[in-house]
Amino acid sequence: MINIIDYVPGQTLLHRLNPVAKLALAAAIIAATFLADSYALLLGLLALTFALAAYAGVAGRLAPLLKVLIPLAVVMFALQLVFVRTGAPVWGVVTTDGLVTGSKVCLRLLGVALPLILVLMVTKLTDLANACVEVLHVPYRYAFTFTTALRFVPVFSQEMNAIMEAQTARGVQYDTKNPFKKLQLMLPLCVPLLVSSVGRTDATALAAEQRGFYLRTRESSYKRYPLAARDWLALACCVALIALGVAF
Repeated sequence: MINIIDYVPGQTLLHRLNPVAKLALAAAIIAATFLADSYALLLGLLALTFALAAYAGVAGRLAPLLKVLIPLAVVMFALQLVFVRTGAPVWGVVTTDGLVTGSKVCLRLLGVALPLILVLMVTKLTDLANACVEVLHVPYRYAFTFTTALRFVPVFSQEMNAIMEAQTARGVQYDTKNPFKKLQLMLPLCVPLLVSSVGRTDATALAAEQRGFYLRTRESSYKRYPLAARDWLALACCVALIALGVAF
């Protein structure tokens, strides 16, 4: 089963950047998206993310994420139309400020969610953790916790699917179109999933401790992550993106 955050091998410049530079690039796009107030810049940042994904050969992998984000964006848009009461009336409860605020919220939602997923697609989690420890001096336990949590996402998803298939075989119908009934059917699945996740977490912690987890330092990794010229150029682009967000 292919997961959306699985690493996609490649030899593009984006793949060869230092993991810290990739993380900074994603953070800069996200920060600029929050700071931007013009449609031109919001659309430009979103186009930049898709352009980078197409260049790295992972644009097609963003489609499953968009299937989740677009309905959520529609819900956010509708909420803004209902609750933003300032501006000139357009139709019913819809106002001009509601349309503007709702559309910008949708663009920000997409612009914030996609860059980090893109970075995870073109970066090995091990390299990301080790680079953060070496370059950013992040304690290894925190970097390990973050990357391990990401590794467990597809595992828990597969376990949830297995539990749902077992319940379906017993006559439970999860294909109902009623969202409230579906939520009512999904809630009992949290108990077996929680039990299995606690057991898996405990086993992982015990295995890590037996392998000298608490003895690891910055020098423990056999691979070094120096910042090359291309990485400094990427960091300069990050500063420029944030400056654009502040200006526009």
